[in-house]
Amino acid sequence: GTSTHFSVTMSATQEEMQAARIDLHSRDSCAGLLIALNACRRENYFLPTRCVEERHAHEHCEFVDFERRAALMRAQKKQES
Repeated sequence: GTSTHFSVTMSATQEEMQAARIDLHSRDSCAGLLIALNACRRENYFLPTRCVEERHAHEHCEFVDFERRAALMRAQKKQES
């Protein structure tokens, strides 16, 4: 199975996210990777063949964070039963 252990640490400060104009709904533990991805996209004129590693790292972070939150929700529901 997939490991659901993941320590959540904010990878960007509120000031960094605000300066990078990150939308409020995207300000999570993966925001630092999103800042790097967006910078790469701007530098490469949003060419779809560029920034593949950055995009993969951000998507993987979001997936792992989702898995962590789902595991917490399952544990909470199990505890309430």
